[in-house]
Amino acid sequence: MVYITRGLATALLEFAEEAEPERFSVGLGTTPAGEFDDDEELGLPAETPVFTHFYHPDAGRSVNAVFGMDFSTPAGRTQGRFVSHPQGKLTVELTDDLHATMLVAVPPWEPEGFAAFDRRGDRQPLELLAAEPPTESL
Repeated sequence: MVYITRGLATALLEFAEEAEPERFSVGLGTTPAGEFDDDEELGLPAETPVFTHFYHPDAGRSVNAVFGMDFSTPAGRTQGRFVSHPQGKLTVELTDDLHATMLVAVPPWEPEGFAAFDRRGDRQPLELLAAEPPTESL
């Protein structure tokens, strides 16, 4: 089972719609279910990863261009990837930047056109959680 907050799913669908007709791809990070506020009962084991945030692809673009590497995303911090397929099917494609967990969306950019897959392209159960991730400080 793949878990994602409803807020993150909504934001990703909005980014995909804004990027159309181009694809949108972004690395995703998780927060263990046990780190959510006590008043939000998720009903999940504390160690269960919940997708809660993304690393915007435009961050650090000038540094990336100079060195040819992505320095804007912390190493080992993206447990998944979101990709939009504005002209494609709701599946993992060979041209996608693969991760262990892939979240894919297709038009009309609604939750029904949003699905989770493993890196082999096998569809995984997906649950949207109506919970707010814990506040992080810098």
